[in-house]
Amino acid sequence: MNHVISSNQVTFETLKLMLDPTTKLVLSDESKAKIKECRDYLDKKMESSDAAFYGINTGFGSLYNKSISKQDLGQLQVNLVMSHACGTGEEVPSDIVKLMLFLKIQGMSYGNSGVQVETVQLMIEFFNNDILPVVYDQGSLGASGDLAPLAHLSLPLIGLGEVRVKGEKMGASDALKKFNLKPVVLKSKEGLALLNGTQFMSSFGSWSILQAKRLERIADIVGAISLEGFDGRIEPFHHLIHDIRPHSGQINTASRYRELLDGSEMISRTKQHVQDPYAFRCIPQVHGASKDTIDYVASVFTTEVNSVTDNPTVFPQEDLIISAGNFHGQPLALPLDFLAIALAELGNISERRTYQLISGLRGLPAFLVANPGLDSGFMIPQYTAASIVSQNKQLCTPASIDSIVSSNGQEDHVSMGANAATKLFRVVMNLEKILAIELMNASQAMEFRRPAKSSSKLEQLITDYRKVVPFVDKDRVLFTDIKNSIEFLRTYNFETIID
Repeated sequence: MNHVISSNQVTFETLKLMLDPTTKLVLSDESKAKIKECRDYLDKKMESSDAAFYGINTGFGSLYNKSISKQDLGQLQVNLVMSHACGTGEEVPSDIVKLMLFLKIQGMSYGNSGVQVETVQLMIEFFNNDILPVVYDQGSLGASGDLAPLAHLSLPLIGLGEVRVKGEKMGASDALKKFNLKPVVLKSKEGLALLNGTQFMSSFGSWSILQAKRLERIADIVGAISLEGFDGRIEPFHHLIHDIRPHSGQINTASRYRELLDGSEMISRTKQHVQDPYAFRCIPQVHGASKDTIDYVASVFTTEVNSVTDNPTVFPQEDLIISAGNFHGQPLALPLDFLAIALAELGNISERRTYQLISGLRGLPAFLVANPGLDSGFMIPQYTAASIVSQNKQLCTPASIDSIVSSNGQEDHVSMGANAATKLFRVVMNLEKILAIELMNASQAMEFRRPAKSSSKLEQLITDYRKVVPFVDKDRVLFTDIKNSIEFLRTYNFETIID
């Protein structure tokens, strides 16, 4: 399917579409015209004016006071891309690299960046042919744009660096030959347009938001199975409770639980206890607060992915080239830290439900195994979940309150948004594991409540899950069950259970 690059609003549905391997990008005539108008204006300006324009005919950073001759303007940009490719660490996952390509293409399509149409078209060829530059996850301060990672994203455009083609790593020059593509010859300002910008932070954050929207639904569904397995009560989900404290996420969660548990024999039967622990009773308040955070962060990123974030910015109609700070990651760094905290809390309360289920309470056997003592049952999966929860707490130390001086003091305040983004990525991956372990325990607990039944929706989910992870009647190697549970969460269509 084709997606046309234009001035239309980029939404999270658009970003989700970018992760579909069948999606191909097409540059609209409108965008081509805007890009060309800006480039033509800049060429004429550089030919006719002797004024200094940062990074176009001057050095970079604290070298802004060094003038560059007109014949060296292209080489200046090549030097910029090469010298800034100083990333290290792990390779950025392919889905996030695809988002980086798309967001950089989208940002340059508005006609304020001064790039050539050919440069944008080559990036589109990379996207459409699954030629993904090798980018590393360490090296950005999240301030003058994501300089190091975006340099690695841009190197292959000039035939340097490495790419992965259908997963196979190769030199960029070999990949260009393979697809009969020519490297771009950079003109003035283009290296800056490619390297300045928040596309590394934006891509990690956007991917994390997409996953957060998926995982908050899973947290509700798995939590509902745990509630049933723990023989919990329905009253904390009554609409009157939430009508008088009407936070959106809280109302949504309570409503979703009433829908998930509708028709359940287990939830409607008389209970021996009058109250549940907070990990069950306060699900609407805790899950709801995380959902409200996800929505807030998504609104910030919706603005960001529809923005121009390179520098200097070119305004052909106004005859202005303005050096400013749209590349600064502070608007993203704070929400990225906030989202990490919100998702860590979904994991925190999930592990507490797991702990309650294995504690030998409410008629459940200790560690959810029929013969505790001889069998350790589900004792150690809870340890694993607790360990991951603790790591998430450590990862939630905010990056956005940090800064460090760089470029001889010219870049004296940085956002550390890139570190916030990569920490968030790890929290997302950890949350998926914690929820998978809760599902293992919750489904096991349900078997000790038989022949009583839950709702048809939850029973269908448990039936499907049992095809992947059978009931544990005696000790076995649980590593495989955890791995299969994670894969189940990753691939199961939970929208068939609840929208």
